[in-house]
Amino acid sequence: MFRIPEMMAQLGKERIEGFPVEGFIYGEGPENPELMLIGEAPGEFELVDGIPFIGRAGKELMKSLATIGLSREDVYITSAVRSRPYRWGEKRERDGTLTTRKYNRPPTRLEILAHAPVLDYEIANIKPKLIVTLGNVGLQRLVGKDAKVTELHGQLLERPVQYLRGLDDKVFEWTEQHHRIVPTFHPASIFYRPSHRPNLDADWLAIGEILQRIKDEEHE
Repeated sequence: MFRIPEMMAQLGKERIEGFPVEGFIYGEGPENPELMLIGEAPGEFELVDGIPFIGRAGKELMKSLATIGLSREDVYITSAVRSRPYRWGEKRERDGTLTTRKYNRPPTRLEILAHAPVLDYEIANIKPKLIVTLGNVGLQRLVGKDAKVTELHGQLLERPVQYLRGLDDKVFEWTEQHHRIVPTFHPASIFYRPSHRPNLDADWLAIGEILQRIKDEEHE
């Protein structure tokens, strides 16, 4: 199993200090995996258990992997931001009282920049056969802010990806190396937009076919 060095994890923790985030979740999976999956950020459940993609979204993701003959142990799972971004909100309980609690939220541009060196390190050292981005945050982190999963889902992109050259930089540059990327919807998207289900299922079938083509090319 691959694990980023502690000095890299510490760098990520230091760079995101002061932002409204909590915890730090390590990526999980083998070196040189079939797939690297890139989500947006951990949520409440991930923070408690220290495991990426668990809870309802994780179960949906495991179902998608199973349709192409893969399991959690076959893939490397990570995210654009490794700490849980939160916002404070109020919820009215059944007895009428208001409780204040933390809710998940998408990471900001500056939070993504803060943890960019962690993801850059993973991509450079894990060397996945194929990268699958889950939702717009992971997609835009790699290929730019104008990319939209609704337009690119299920397509194979072979291109450079964004990386942060220096720790003080605020603008991404492009790698010289090309990577194979397939964008798809975040597994949680079907909970609030069930109409994404057919596209999500079709994307995963396409991912399986692309992986098979990659394997065939390696054995030619």
